[in-house]
Amino acid sequence: MMKNTIAPHGPRDPQRRSFLKLSGLLGLGVASGAALLPVRQAEAVLFGRHEYKVSETRLVMGSFMSITAMNPSRDEAQEAIALAWAEVDRLSRILSRHDAASPISRLNATGLLPDAPFEVLEVVARSLNLHRQTGGAFDITVQPIVDLYEKSFGAGQTPSDEAINNVLGRVGSEHLRLEGGGVRLGRAGMGITLDGIAPGYVVDRISALLSDRGIVNHLVNASGEIRANGSAAKGEPWTIAVQDPEKKREYPSIIRMNSGCVSTSGSYEAFYDQERMFHHIVTPGTGRSPVLSTSVTIKAATVMDADALATGIFVMEPTHGVEHINAQAGCECFLVQRDGATLQSAGWARQVSNAA
Repeated sequence: MMKNTIAPHGPRDPQRRSFLKLSGLLGLGVASGAALLPVRQAEAVLFGRHEYKVSETRLVMGSFMSITAMNPSRDEAQEAIALAWAEVDRLSRILSRHDAASPISRLNATGLLPDAPFEVLEVVARSLNLHRQTGGAFDITVQPIVDLYEKSFGAGQTPSDEAINNVLGRVGSEHLRLEGGGVRLGRAGMGITLDGIAPGYVVDRISALLSDRGIVNHLVNASGEIRANGSAAKGEPWTIAVQDPEKKREYPSIIRMNSGCVSTSGSYEAFYDQERMFHHIVTPGTGRSPVLSTSVTIKAATVMDADALATGIFVMEPTHGVEHINAQAGCECFLVQRDGATLQSAGWARQVSNAA
C-alpha cells in the first residue's frame, strides 16, 4: 500500500501532498495551506544578533521539499543546505520510479536488479519489515495497480472490477526477494514503488547530513514528511499543525517538538475522481482505494517509518489502525475519519499537551 506521486495523466498536483503544515519557524504562530511557490525559493533572515534562519524550498520527487536551519553563521548554514540538496538529487536518481534510468525503473522493467545500490537494499528491506508488521497493509508491490489507475483515468475511464482483478495477481511482497545483494521480483508483471517510504528515508538522511555538518537546529519538510531537530527561532520548539482535510483553516491537532519525526497520508492529497473513491493510496488485497479515513498522521522514531506507517494505517479500518499503533513502541497516531470524527492513539494527547 503506497502513497504515490501521480504521473502526468493523474492528479499530479504536488501541493496536494502538503497536508502536515510546518509552522512556527519564526516562533510566530501556525502556517496554513500551501502557498503557490516557484520551483525554488530561498531566504536568510537575521534574528537578534546571533541567529540566522536560512531556508530553501525546491520542487523535488514530485513535491515541495523545504530545508530550514537556525544557526549563528549564515554561510555555514547555506553551505550545509547546498550539500543537502546535492544529496537529495543523488538519492532521487536512485529511488525514483519516474526516472527511466533509475535502479527502481530497471528492476520494474526486467524483474531483477543485481548488485542493487545500498540505499535500495536498505529501503526495500525496511519495506518488507513494515509489510509484515502491518499485516500486509503497507506493500510496495502495488505498482501494477497504480499503473492501471494512471492509464485508465488518463484515458478518461474508471478502471473496471475485471481490470483491477486481473492485476491483483501481480501484487504481494511475499513474491519480492532480497538475494545476493540484489532484488528479484518473483512474478511476471510485478513492479515496486517506493513513493510511500522513500521521501521519509530521504528526509532522515538529509537531517543526519545537516547534524554531521554541525547544523543542529533544523527542520526538513518533504510536503508532510517532517523531521525536526533542535529548536526553531529563539530556542522555541518547532510547531506542526494537522490541517482539516476540508481545508477550512482549522487544525484538529497541533504538535510542538524540539526533535521528532512526523508524517501523514491523506485521501485529498491526490485523487482521480471527484468522489475521491480512487486516490493515491491503494489497498493491496482489493486494488481499491480505502475510504474510511481522510487523513492519518503518525509520529515515529524515523520519518521513513512514519511515512510507511501513515500509509499502512490508512488502509486499515480506523479503530484497528489505532489499536495497531498502540501496540507499537514509540509510535503515536491521529486519524480523521470520512465523517470528520477523529481517533487518536493512547499517547497522542501527551504529544499535544507536552507541546503546549
